Amino acid sequence: MIASISDNLLPEISFENGSLIGEHNLLIPVNTEYLWLTARASTNDTAAGGWSPEISDRQPWLQVDLGERMEVTAVATQGRFNSQDWVSSYLLFYSDTGRAWKQHRQEDGGGRFVGNVNSEAVVHNKLSHSVRTRFLRFVPLDWSRSGWLGLRVEVYGCSFKSDVVSFDGGSSLLYRFNQKSMSTVKDVISLRFKSRQAEGVLLHGEGQRGDYITLELHEGKLDLHLNLDDSRLRLSSSPVAVTVGSLLDDQHWHSVLIERFNRQVNLTVDSHTQHFQTKGEGLSLDVDYELSFGGIPLPGKPGTFLRKNFQGCMENLYYNGINIIDLAKRRKPQIHSGNVTFSCSQPQLGACTFLSSSSSFLLLPGAANTTGGFSVQFQFRTWNQDGLLFSVQLNSEPQRLELQITKSRLLLTLNMKPNVKCSLGDRVNDGLWHSVSVDTRQLQITLTVDNEPASTTPLWEQLESRGNFYFGGCSSTDCLTSAPVFQGCIQLIFINSQPVDLNHVQQGILGNYNELQFDMCNIRDRCLPNLCEHGGHCSQNWSSFSCDCSGTGYSGATCHSSLYEASCEAYRLTGSSSGFYSIDPDGSGPMGSTLVYCNMTEEKVWTVLSHNNTAPVRVQGSSLHKPHIMKFNYSASAEQIQAIITRSEHCQQEVVYNCRKSRLFNTKDGSPLSWWLDQGEEKQSYWGGFLPAAQQCSCSLEGNCKDRDNFWILSFKDHLPVSQIVIGDTSRTGSEVIYHIGPLRCYGDKSIWNAASFHEESSSLLFPSLQAELSFDISFYFKTSAPSGVFLENLSIKDFIRVELSSPSVVTFSFDVGNGPAVLSVKSHPPLNDRQWHYVRVERNVKEASLQVDQLPLRFLEAPANGHRHLQLSSQLFVGRGTVSQQRGFLGCIRTLAISGVTLDLEEKAKITAGVSSGCPGYCSGSNSLCHNRGRCIEKSSGYICDCSHSAYGGPTCKQEVSVSFDRESSVTFTFLEPFSVMRNRSSQAPSVSRESSSRAREDMAFSFITSQRPAMLLTVSTFSQQYMAVILARNGTSPVWLTVDHVTHFFFDLFLLNQIDQDIHRKYTLTSNTELALIGSLTLGKVIRMEEFSEDVMHAGLKGFIGCLSSVQFNHVAPLKAALLNRGSSLVTIRGPLVQSNCGELATSPHTLQGNAQGKTHKQHGNNSQNGLALVAGVATAVVFITVCVLAVMTRLLYQQRHVQKNNSIKQKEHKHSMDTDYRIELQPHSQTV
Repeated sequence: MIASISDNLLPEISFENGSLIGEHNLLIPVNTEYLWLTARASTNDTAAGGWSPEISDRQPWLQVDLGERMEVTAVATQGRFNSQDWVSSYLLFYSDTGRAWKQHRQEDGGGRFVGNVNSEAVVHNKLSHSVRTRFLRFVPLDWSRSGWLGLRVEVYGCSFKSDVVSFDGGSSLLYRFNQKSMSTVKDVISLRFKSRQAEGVLLHGEGQRGDYITLELHEGKLDLHLNLDDSRLRLSSSPVAVTVGSLLDDQHWHSVLIERFNRQVNLTVDSHTQHFQTKGEGLSLDVDYELSFGGIPLPGKPGTFLRKNFQGCMENLYYNGINIIDLAKRRKPQIHSGNVTFSCSQPQLGACTFLSSSSSFLLLPGAANTTGGFSVQFQFRTWNQDGLLFSVQLNSEPQRLELQITKSRLLLTLNMKPNVKCSLGDRVNDGLWHSVSVDTRQLQITLTVDNEPASTTPLWEQLESRGNFYFGGCSSTDCLTSAPVFQGCIQLIFINSQPVDLNHVQQGILGNYNELQFDMCNIRDRCLPNLCEHGGHCSQNWSSFSCDCSGTGYSGATCHSSLYEASCEAYRLTGSSSGFYSIDPDGSGPMGSTLVYCNMTEEKVWTVLSHNNTAPVRVQGSSLHKPHIMKFNYSASAEQIQAIITRSEHCQQEVVYNCRKSRLFNTKDGSPLSWWLDQGEEKQSYWGGFLPAAQQCSCSLEGNCKDRDNFWILSFKDHLPVSQIVIGDTSRTGSEVIYHIGPLRCYGDKSIWNAASFHEESSSLLFPSLQAELSFDISFYFKTSAPSGVFLENLSIKDFIRVELSSPSVVTFSFDVGNGPAVLSVKSHPPLNDRQWHYVRVERNVKEASLQVDQLPLRFLEAPANGHRHLQLSSQLFVGRGTVSQQRGFLGCIRTLAISGVTLDLEEKAKITAGVSSGCPGYCSGSNSLCHNRGRCIEKSSGYICDCSHSAYGGPTCKQEVSVSFDRESSVTFTFLEPFSVMRNRSSQAPSVSRESSSRAREDMAFSFITSQRPAMLLTVSTFSQQYMAVILARNGTSPVWLTVDHVTHFFFDLFLLNQIDQDIHRKYTLTSNTELALIGSLTLGKVIRMEEFSEDVMHAGLKGFIGCLSSVQFNHVAPLKAALLNRGSSLVTIRGPLVQSNCGELATSPHTLQGNAQGKTHKQHGNNSQNGLALVAGVATAVVFITVCVLAVMTRLLYQQRHVQKNNSIKQKEHKHSMDTDYRIELQPHSQTV
């Protein structure tokens, strides 16, 4: 039950507003005879009127004084009685004193409250968290279009009492224990504090054995240092701190709660909680003699403190249920109060906030100075790394003095001939208050920042100010500057040592201003909480935040999307070959990626997880009393292993067990003498050939148990992998065991082909409501012949999400998180209801929403800067139709439906749902790949065909190599239709724009060759800006890669081709951000004609050309050799010299496309020198080279320009994430540049 503060009307004196009237422009109430603080006035016959500001009021607001601090839980608003005046949205501020204000924000960070749509209806708004305050201020944002501002308000809450103590920076409270030492296994400490200082100790206690607890403000954040009997921390010079909160030096109350049980600790500041576990083995906190609050006094020296003391106020300070302030007020003997007061009368500093990035400014007249020159001092805080802080016109035109933030440092510029500049400070955009002083007296300019040494520059003449001083920016009529406007807060302004009263500016008595908020610093930390997922680093400016996903394995605006495939099976479907890959079994879930080996040489694709003990182990002298124990640590975490096993169709682990005079079981009672532990560390005594319940092995079944070599396979998935083996019977003479536990091997991916067929429009599969308040992604494949249908939908009272085929060629993603409906659509020129598989992926996070359909350009929609963030859904998730009657259900197949990395089991749900069946009919719907090497399977009425347009191969199933014989003069040049910069900038005007998939993490290139020539030019890529990349075969038999950017040539690596039979060469290279190759124009195979920009080594190879066989050349979706053979008349293909199609590629083993991120790889297959007339380099008969050039990894940054400037990221790792435009993700229509 919410109690109402307004059971009685507040007196007239309780109201104040922003209207400025009267001869002296004093702040006085307006229409106070009709000001009713009740939302029930519409039903009261005596009620009339309400508040309405003057038309001339630049910043209208209504302020309410509750008389004392109250706990406010809700507010209600109503328009003016019997009028067309109301407020449709507003902001709510609160203050203890009426001077320092703070904006109330809801849980999702939004500060806008919904108001009225007419003058009589009452609109209630419950606060997401209550506020304890005396003053409230209602600031209208929007109001009636047919009338004017009109407002009646009601405030709900209850009275609030507290015990308060004030610390002046040199005082403290000491709570002394009744005994020498206090030992506790459980602690609960709570308090509230407010301060305008960013540093200071709130709480400290320590013991002689090294235990301690310290709670302190540091850089406006709260640090908790806690040690329980950990000698390592006692010896450490910098103890580990847990940090919570930000901007806590804002002169407003903040609540703190510390809860500890043994080593488990919760630290909560306001609504942000940090859970952690203390280091060391201790379970109790042993503190000797006393706890101190407000500082750390030096023993034996009262008033002397080891660290900076807290300066501010605390209230309701409780230590394990003891009211410390109450004891101090009652002068109890266990409390020693050092110079504290029991009230909170901290001075309130009036700050102003510069809101606009283009038009905010504060103009102040200069105070007279008789000594010549002038001085300016003030404090500022901001997140922006650039902005104009202060400027003044000097007497001599056009001289001007400017102080600005440039690249996070202060830069003072005197615009004269010659210019005078000096720079000072570092990271002054860290959100903390910084003090700055500029003094031009005594024929010098002195710049001082915080406590740094001053920077002084001598002058030839005395500088004098002419006119006004501008802060934060300046009006367009008075100055022209290229510096961006300052966004942030400024306080404590002194001009010529005279303080400036900002109240006078607000009242119009002094100076002028534009786009400012007074009596508050309305800064907010957009990185608290950190909305960057998976460990992404959050950085911010005044209006937004951004995430640096480097090194996380994820990408996107909030580091939500995994760079890696979910399984080895998924990599195979992208055309990848055997090798080490990072897989992310839960996609965008919390687990992260792990490195596995994908063995794709067999019919099945095996995922191999190795452990730390791969060599055979010999065991002798073990017994049950002293057994041999071996633990196995795997390359993945237990959660990752479990996810891989669950996702796989089959898993197994091989055990080789060679024994002599050693028993597995006791022959008398059958008890095990050796056993192993499963993934849950449960004891298992069965071995290969038997079910888990049996304490036997396969030889028992065969009746031939004796000293022998045993090979067993453990395949019960619930028990895999083996975490430990115990051997206890090798103590007899001549007894021994030699065992080997193989890696965990799994094949199959049950999720990829999990499908359901929808036969009736009214049918749907029901799943639990989507739980994804801040971010989610949904991906699936579909095929249909219907013109429209809802794929899935999840509703609530207001919020919803819906993905649908809205027409034969359009997929639509619509949603509402409280900011109004938002719609993203992707249109395909070929219709999507063609009975072929199509890929859809939607993502929504607090920064943006996106929609991807096949290979079509990705559509984006940016989220409102200060809008609602939380998506709150309540109904079930409907798959196959919507819940709105006029929407058409889906008819067709859906498979691989995954939500935030979790695949929904469509097949199981379909078994119990009418009108839906498990699986999906059709030749192209199975898990067996009918078309190879990026070939696309297309359903036909009586079979299927393979579309090889995306593949470098040909033939019925895209397995036939396309090979061409070159001679010295031969070359093939493929010219792109436009500069190959597939990442397009987003328009700032459009609500949603397109860009090609930003999920690509690299460019992919693959080819094979046979030659006896060296040096030889294999391949070159040229750009429109005279940059190039070249792959040549050098004289020493290596294949170096060269990249020239901005006329600077970079040599990257060699691919050694000499005598490398059946071996993979894995290389990692780091590329700096200034090594960029952009706007690719053409690709050339063989001899290069134009070589003006080439280096000498590359030019020499280019003149030599290439003699031999090139086969199956692939560059992303382009196959240049196929283009040359099939489109000889095309304007995109230029052929010089003889070019003959041949079967020379068949001399080599069929290649596997190898794709990687920032890597070089060489695969070579067996050849027979005696059977081939060609000798490759040093006599190797056949070499098949697949190069995923590390240089191309950089192109992500060049071809896909990000919205924000990328930092100097290194592009590393062999593991890669294959892009969405591979045939697994797409199985789609030909691209306009595909040949």
